[in-house]
Amino acid sequence: VERELRALDVLTFNFQQSAAMSTLLINEPKYAWLKELGLSEDNDGVYNGTWGGKGEVITSYCPANNEPIARVRQATMAEYEETVQKCREAWKVWADIPAPKRGEIVRQIGDALRKKIKVLGSLVSLEMGKIYVEGVGEVQEYVDVCDYAVGLSRMIGGPVLPSERPGHALIEMWNPVGLVGIITAFNFPVAVYGWNNAIALICGNVCLWKGAPTTPLTSVAVTKIVAEVLEQNNLPGAICSMTCGGADIGTAMSKDERVDLVSFTGSTHVGKMVAMTVQERFGRNLLELGGNNAIIVFEDADLSLVVPSAVFASVGTAGQRCTTTRRLMLHESVHDVVVERVAKAYKQVRIGDPWDRNTLYGPLHTQQAVDQYLAAINQAKQQGGTVVCGGKVMDRPGNYVEPTIITGLPHDAPIVHTETFVPILYVLKFKTEEEAFAWNNEVKQGLSSSIFTKDMGRVFRWLGPKGSDCGIVNVNIPTSGAEIGGAFGGEKHTGGGRESGSDSWKQYMRRSTCTINYSKDLPLAQGIKFE
Repeated sequence: VERELRALDVLTFNFQQSAAMSTLLINEPKYAWLKELGLSEDNDGVYNGTWGGKGEVITSYCPANNEPIARVRQATMAEYEETVQKCREAWKVWADIPAPKRGEIVRQIGDALRKKIKVLGSLVSLEMGKIYVEGVGEVQEYVDVCDYAVGLSRMIGGPVLPSERPGHALIEMWNPVGLVGIITAFNFPVAVYGWNNAIALICGNVCLWKGAPTTPLTSVAVTKIVAEVLEQNNLPGAICSMTCGGADIGTAMSKDERVDLVSFTGSTHVGKMVAMTVQERFGRNLLELGGNNAIIVFEDADLSLVVPSAVFASVGTAGQRCTTTRRLMLHESVHDVVVERVAKAYKQVRIGDPWDRNTLYGPLHTQQAVDQYLAAINQAKQQGGTVVCGGKVMDRPGNYVEPTIITGLPHDAPIVHTETFVPILYVLKFKTEEEAFAWNNEVKQGLSSSIFTKDMGRVFRWLGPKGSDCGIVNVNIPTSGAEIGGAFGGEKHTGGGRESGSDSWKQYMRRSTCTINYSKDLPLAQGIKFE
């Protein structure tokens, strides 16, 4: 009997395998465009100048229907080791190239992405689950950061400082850290790599990317575009390496002293482990972690701005942005009318396939997220909340849930203080400015925040030392949808890292203070005599 059962298992396994091969979305005419990105049924998940992948084979699924798209062969630890060595060798070439010339390569990467922006945006939509315009918008962010980095490549540098000693020059030199390990999350599988990659490259670093295990096809497609630019310029492909993998690769990067900076985007829980591992070897980390973001609406707010802002920031990307609005704080005088209008708008949100151009709201990324959604709603009800809109899993293929509004919870309810990466909006009622500001700051995360008001005094109190403690502090706009020109990141449990614009480039470089004596004397600082 046992032998027969084993034989049946083998037959079933073989049948499932052949069924899986015949039902991959990439083989359907509707998804033939995936091949324009160089993708096939089975894809190499390692790039270091050459393509490879001898590790576990994983299948990427579409969140809108849970059907398999294609497969990727992940990296083994031996391939990780080989890739790091090739990165270090490639750095010797890349660091010698003048920064403006490195900028020219980044410009070409931006142009290559432009040519594939629609098809790559479609892949993001298919594999991650965000709507098509957001998928294209995400690739646009990478393009924009490339443009920004090109200009930056002619501007980075330190000041010449006044020396107190005659015949001396005091200057600040900035040099690349070396190898930047970039670990990105599923929710922005292109843009977050782009922010890090473009800036790190013009600073003179090489990059090793580990994308999310659930969006490996996007990692492969982006790397193919970047690799082609490097190869056309006769540069080592390992300048922009990639190893698809799970926690084993991420842990190896965190522990590896050859990885000079680990840039990690993901949960606070995993980020804390990364930070401690990197700190143990006195490495550098750049953390972009969770957010529990609030919009605060005062009695004088323009409600025609409030309602679309609240809806976009809470429903956009199905609540799966780190900048998603999770808490909507309403002054008691406008509470009921805003709840009514936001709930009405929620019911008009067009839900459907993310790649349908009319859709505004797609699926959650995984079934696990659906479970977290249901658990959070149950906890909110137990803690005194009332579901005024949504609250149910949708009866259709894929990981669809209803966007949800919950009222009546205390501001410090445990579920309100928990970041759940799903489209649940907790509405809180406040009386005073002081109370609202305090509630904004009482959560552990400090990423994004926004107030709606016409009171200029209040605006500047909000921006000041006793106002918001977040890295992103907005007025009369939503918490999400940051521009690339500013530094992106947050405080407290959000990790303290900054990416993209402003002076974020400094995180990818090391600073040296240099004193040069061009005289024939040797005066000491602070007037010390040592004779």
